[in-house]
Amino acid sequence: MIDEDGYFGEDVAERYDRSSGPSFQPDVIERTVQVLAELAGGGRALELGIGTGRIALPLARRGVPVHGIELSRAMVAGMRAKPGGEAIGVSIGDFATTTVDTRADGAFSLAYLVFNTIMNLTSQEAQVACFRNVAAHLEPGGCFAIEVMVPELRKIPAGQNIVPFHTSPTGWAYTVYDTVTQDATCHYVEVTEDGVGSARSVPFRYVWPAELDLMAQLAGLRLRDRWDGWTREPFTEDSAQHVSVWEKPVS
Repeated sequence: MIDEDGYFGEDVAERYDRSSGPSFQPDVIERTVQVLAELAGGGRALELGIGTGRIALPLARRGVPVHGIELSRAMVAGMRAKPGGEAIGVSIGDFATTTVDTRADGAFSLAYLVFNTIMNLTSQEAQVACFRNVAAHLEPGGCFAIEVMVPELRKIPAGQNIVPFHTSPTGWAYTVYDTVTQDATCHYVEVTEDGVGSARSVPFRYVWPAELDLMAQLAGLRLRDRWDGWTREPFTEDSAQHVSVWEKPVS
């Protein structure tokens, strides 16, 4: 699991919500929360990698009780500083292995991972453990939703292993892929107006939809839906991402 001090410490948490990316736009957040509220079906939701509460806070405002698991205390502090943030319970730890005591409030009807967070688990073993951990927290009939990119290997020219995904006059970002191990590292470079530069790198492990389905099967879950995104358009061979939902059988 990615270490909080190395990758999601106070410097990242402080500017995290200032992102202008599509996932941070109000209409996208609204669609995401709408789907998650429907999946929760009146029950409790468990967010893995709750971060600064981008999704958890509006979901809670809809009346869905939310609990989070988060490794970075700095990110949680960012959520606590927002209206309603103090009311959301958080268990600090690695979401592949950290457990939440459900004896008082019961199991969860929904667990979810958004914005590629499953790839923050940098080994196949950890990703498999995550599915098993989720299955142990779900009530029968409960579901596990993941939003994650489709690996961009078709964008890699022969003999290269780099895919740029952001460029601007003050910064750029690119991913370096290892197609043997499925390891990937995102590199972010920024330059301020006075010419001072900074750089940081974050490791990931990319994962295919079919591989996620097998992880779900190992955890006793079965695929219920797979969409192109939160609009619930059909997933196709040209989809750049997917939202997949696995269900825990009732019996």
